[in-house]
Amino acid sequence: MNEWFRLAADGRITLTLHIQPGAKQTAFAGLHGDALKIRLAAPPVDGKANEALVKFVADALNLPRSAVTLKSGQTSRRKVLEVRGTTSDAVACFAQA
Repeated sequence: MNEWFRLAADGRITLTLHIQPGAKQTAFAGLHGDALKIRLAAPPVDGKANEALVKFVADALNLPRSAVTLKSGQTSRRKVLEVRGTTSDAVACFAQA
């Protein structure tokens, strides 16, 4: 069971992520407790890591950038994203790409 994402009744999916900014490259890094860990090459300065995260997740799910929204964790390593326009099966598989 994947604890890091949840499907809402209206079809929106929320992702719980643990972010490591300033990494050598952007990539999925497995589970970190109840969150999916993502290493980001972007620095945690002026929202650059948040923008890079949203773009990375949108690209990984083959969605437009506008389908992914940062809901909480703007200044934290723990972030919650909301995704529209995909399925829970696609989300469950995207971290393995």
